[in-house]
Amino acid sequence: MGKARKLGIAAGVLGPPGLLLLIGTAVGLWTGFHGSTVSSDRMSPTYTEGRQLVYERVDGTEVRRGDVVLYTAPERYHFDGAVMQRVIGVGGDHIVCCTGEEAHERLTLNGKPLDEPYVSEGIADGTHQPYDVKVPEGRLFLLGDHRTNSLDSRFFADDHGGTVPVGSVLGRVTDDHTVPVLLGLGALVGLLVGLTGLGLGIAALAVRQRKPVPARPPWMAQV
Repeated sequence: MGKARKLGIAAGVLGPPGLLLLIGTAVGLWTGFHGSTVSSDRMSPTYTEGRQLVYERVDGTEVRRGDVVLYTAPERYHFDGAVMQRVIGVGGDHIVCCTGEEAHERLTLNGKPLDEPYVSEGIADGTHQPYDVKVPEGRLFLLGDHRTNSLDSRFFADDHGGTVPVGSVLGRVTDDHTVPVLLGLGALVGLLVGLTGLGLGIAALAVRQRKPVPARPPWMAQV
């Protein structure tokens, strides 16, 4: 088997699979995950200002109580950027504020005190403005973790009890970066394998186009 043929076979073995791996993982990474930077301390102490985070693209119907999500509500906040808050209630939930005071303050969810270890300084509300919300189906009730410094569902009671439609959700914040890291590594491997296949293909083409050096007949040999 000639050198050009060997190089061509190697290029065919490596090139297409590498390209497919690159495309597949890159598409999965782009459509499934995005990065963002926390722009305020409204979700502190869980997510402090300036922190880099990753969120997975999910449908709003997939989020559950306790999830931290990014969503858009330009009619409320007068900008098109994402807002990050925690899901406290989903469709059908009944949320009441509050029982107790200060560090002993608690929201009740469907008649039971809600344990929220993530809130800043243990304050579940801090605004001294009671509310009683029945979350409509297809909507979410959201609060920031820093309850004394968060413009959230509590302040838009005239709009469906402060809830937002599930369709406004952009994604769910994840602290498990295993999947995006694996997708990134897969894209890198695909790129390297694909480039190797391309290089071998170019080498095979160059070998095929190389003109053979004609052999001299014996009588033309110099003595």
